[in-house]
Amino acid sequence: MITFTLALVVLILGYFIYGAYVDRIFGPDDRKTPALTIADGVDYIPLPTWKIFMIQFLNIAGLGPIFGAIMGAQFGTASYLWIVLGTIFAGAVHDFFSGTLSIRNGGESLPEIVGRFLGSKTKKVMCVFTLILMVLVGAVFVSGPAELLAGMTPGWMNSIFWIVVIFLYYILATILPVDKIIGKIYPLFAIALLFMAVGILVMLYVKSPDLPEIWNGFGTKYEKNPIFPMMFISIACGAISGFHATQSPLMARCMTKEKHCRPIFYGAMVAEGIVALIWAAAATYFFQENGIIDQLTGRAYSGAAVATSISKEWLGAFGGVLAILGIVAAPITSGDTALRSARLIAADFLHIDQRPISKRLLICLPLFLITFGVLLYSLRDAEGFKIIWRYFAWCNQTLSVFTLWAITVYLVRSNKNFYIALLPALLMTLVCSTYICIAPEGLSLPQQLSYCIGGVCLLTALVWFIVWYRKQASKY
Repeated sequence: MITFTLALVVLILGYFIYGAYVDRIFGPDDRKTPALTIADGVDYIPLPTWKIFMIQFLNIAGLGPIFGAIMGAQFGTASYLWIVLGTIFAGAVHDFFSGTLSIRNGGESLPEIVGRFLGSKTKKVMCVFTLILMVLVGAVFVSGPAELLAGMTPGWMNSIFWIVVIFLYYILATILPVDKIIGKIYPLFAIALLFMAVGILVMLYVKSPDLPEIWNGFGTKYEKNPIFPMMFISIACGAISGFHATQSPLMARCMTKEKHCRPIFYGAMVAEGIVALIWAAAATYFFQENGIIDQLTGRAYSGAAVATSISKEWLGAFGGVLAILGIVAAPITSGDTALRSARLIAADFLHIDQRPISKRLLICLPLFLITFGVLLYSLRDAEGFKIIWRYFAWCNQTLSVFTLWAITVYLVRSNKNFYIALLPALLMTLVCSTYICIAPEGLSLPQQLSYCIGGVCLLTALVWFIVWYRKQASKY
């Protein structure tokens, strides 16, 4: 428990120390925000700061900080390091600047921001790439909650029933103004999720399990895949996730002051990192007690099974239900805002006014049909879902690479400390290029060859940056 406690303390201190430093680099001022200057009653609507924080936290806290942390726990104490360092120095910086750059540029969506700093061609690629990711998020964040809800309700309310209900909710949340559904129910869902995290945290200290310590080694007997890059992809939302950069602009359109950026964007990411850390520790204890194979089925425990078992055993019947509802709410409230973000990205790219509901439907109907088609494919068998999830995971982290490079360019042009974005950008470039080479769903290349190719990609990116940076310096 010593390593876990130290990791928890460092995460909290990271918000107050490094978060304050990042905020000073950005330099918030008193200029009017898009929520005040271009309010439209649909997407640009001023909301209270506490409510924006809750929405942002729930937007980014999908299955990743829970299921991803559970899978990442199989890599041992290395998962603690990635969650803590990744959150403070990569994920929170990534989320903070994707939000602040949006608020400084009229509430622009992610492809518009990336295009502003990496060029119009990159903008077009990012628009297509981001829309694909949003569709994948909308699809993969349905089956997990549906499975959990089916286990809590009568037999006729099976997974298919809940999938239909969730998808109908997606349609309403995507089309209606942000304050009608999202602004009203997200704070309640966020309370359930936070209750779950606090409850599990308290029980960790009550039970005080003999968790592995970092000085006893990083590895674990449960995971045979190499820690690098597999762990960095498995634990995405709990450390850094490209998906978050698509959500920050949603809340940038609702903020009334720039000084709220640190608690909303940097703070929500730290809160998610804490949730991931708690679940990584709880899952480590679960695997120590039960192994990773369910003796009844002969299959590896799913993230839903581990989360459900821990919640019911540690928090009792009532607390377990509330905790599971928190787990259910997190992915659902990421799926709906993913599709809402997709609508706004398409609208920004095509310059379609979103105030008339007919214009919203014009964009949403094709998105819903495509998302539902991907969902049906993922449900055909267990392998179908795994394929969709793996491609989502890689697309997710690849998106963070583009975002971090855009942030780096912005900081260079603004004559600010660009290393806070450059170093995470280089790391994630290495992670994503190595992963697509080594992963079974990628090229399935030998480990050493994959590392070499990843290293070449890293070196190429670094040389490209140095050449570009010298050209920029010669202009001044």
